[in-house]
Amino acid sequence: MTRDADALALVFARICAQAALPVMDVYAGEFTAEQKADRSPVTEADRRAEDVILKALAADMPGVPVLAEESFSAGMRPDIGGDFLLVDPVDGTKEFISKNGEFTVNIALISARRPVAGCVFAPAKGRIYVGGASALSGALSAGGDVDGAALAPIAVRASAPGAITAVMSRSHADDRTRAFAEAAGVTETVSAGSSLKFCLVAEGAADLYPRFAPTMEWDTAAGHAVLQAAGGSVLTPEGDPFLYGKTEAGYLNGFFVARGRG
Repeated sequence: MTRDADALALVFARICAQAALPVMDVYAGEFTAEQKADRSPVTEADRRAEDVILKALAADMPGVPVLAEESFSAGMRPDIGGDFLLVDPVDGTKEFISKNGEFTVNIALISARRPVAGCVFAPAKGRIYVGGASALSGALSAGGDVDGAALAPIAVRASAPGAITAVMSRSHADDRTRAFAEAAGVTETVSAGSSLKFCLVAEGAADLYPRFAPTMEWDTAAGHAVLQAAGGSVLTPEGDPFLYGKTEAGYLNGFFVARGRG
């Protein structure tokens, strides 16, 4: 891509802010959750937000393949041999259904199998996170003016021995994840839903986010981009790079550990 990573991240932020309008419209009313073939939940908010995002990306980044959760579920399989986009229109659908506000709108660009720019927007919480060459965060409402938002730099913190905070999935924490945290010397845990877990590490509110439960590439790419831009990392438990474009695995992620500075 010819545009720099920071500019792309802000493009994604504007699109996320617009996609959040139908999300919050559904969230504010009565809705029915359905079950997809993989038994994961979906609502009208997912479909309406993805429609907004796909149209905006087609206009702004024509020719770049888009791998989006709901269109993927409907059978669309774009050729992603080069750069491609990952979209999760509502990450944390269980949090959306329970109305705890911990759901996000996510867009990321993948190049050479790594995220290079991304945006995570939590409209119910009024927080947006963008990551390119640097990471920024600020307050923003659905449909708000990203250019006029007071975005401030964020960065990971250096963990202190004897005071390590791990962020865990609110809906998917498991025994292996808890065992890893104990072995890593974690002294405090906090719970969060969706890709906000990456953002807590990125803004220095936590030190690590271990994940030993299944995720898809669109679940993690935007949060990965934000954390990486803030100075953190996402690696496999063995310390290898955490890569995208895993066509042979159906874009299913393996386990990972997201960290700030050790």
